[in-house]
Amino acid sequence: MDPQQHGPRAPRPAPGGGDFSAIITVLIAFVSIAAMILVPSSLSSSSSSFSIIHQVPEGHVGVYWRGGALLKTITSPGFHLKMPLITQFEPIQVTLQTDQVRDIPCGTKGGVMISFEKIEVVNRLRKDYVYETLLNYGVQYDNTWIYDKIHHEINQFCSAHSLQQVYIDMFPSIDEKMKDALQVDCTRYAPGIEIMSVRVTKPTIPASIKRNFEQMEEERTKVLITMEKQKVAEKEAETQRKMAVTEAEKNAQVSRIVMEQKLMEKDSAKMQQEIENQMYMGREKSLADANFYRVMKEAEANRLKLTPEFLELRFIEAIANNSKIFFGDKIPNMIFDQRLLGNFLHDVERKGNMEI
Repeated sequence: MDPQQHGPRAPRPAPGGGDFSAIITVLIAFVSIAAMILVPSSLSSSSSSFSIIHQVPEGHVGVYWRGGALLKTITSPGFHLKMPLITQFEPIQVTLQTDQVRDIPCGTKGGVMISFEKIEVVNRLRKDYVYETLLNYGVQYDNTWIYDKIHHEINQFCSAHSLQQVYIDMFPSIDEKMKDALQVDCTRYAPGIEIMSVRVTKPTIPASIKRNFEQMEEERTKVLITMEKQKVAEKEAETQRKMAVTEAEKNAQVSRIVMEQKLMEKDSAKMQQEIENQMYMGREKSLADANFYRVMKEAEANRLKLTPEFLELRFIEAIANNSKIFFGDKIPNMIFDQRLLGNFLHDVERKGNMEI
């Protein structure tokens, strides 16, 4: 048969072409499988099912499930091996973490609806209680004991207090109340959860009520300012009073010192006058004694000197010294009567003898 009768033949494939494509396909599949198995996984749970090597980051521990059952194996940070597709892995944080609970509506005792925009809860899962906590409450344990619990406690608190108490009076203590409430239940039912602190933001209240509170706060601020001014005025008055008392005490002390000085001067002058008086009295006494002594001596001398003869002599001298001339028929007997003179002298002599 003529080959030309059957038309043109199909081209024959190049020798070895199909084998090369098959090799490339097998190589790509092998690299893909190796990448899925050998590349370490860390936080992605979807890729962790296919990998053999996985990584636990710092601050976390590795937790494993096999066939849906939680294993007691807890690994520390670093690279670890597991069975792909059979064992699932999940990193669990054991350092401090902050959970933010947002938009918590609640009604106060008076029926006013308010909303807490954000409440932050700083907590930590203790490493020793990781298995027990996940076994009882799962990986999302904080949904039960933090998020849901915060909603419950906030609503309980609001329903038991008025808006004035929630928004102003007791607001500074809400943080501690929430922390204590969370920690009590966690200690009782989930001891591995530690509540470090709770930060509650100011709740959102209706605008009209908020304006009333703002006006109340303004009035309270005015009252506080007035009270502070009054305290300042009282302090100034007290200071002035103390200054006046101090000045009066100083003046009193000065007056007392001046008075004591004057008294001392008076005492000194008095003592000086007494000394002068004593000196004067002594001097006068001495003069009196001297005068008395002189008179006594003169009297004694006169007594010795007043003899009848001396008196007669003085009598005669007195009469002789008399220059008067008497005229008349009769001369006074006093001058020429010798008997009168003798009687006088006799009386003088007798008195002198009686004194002796």
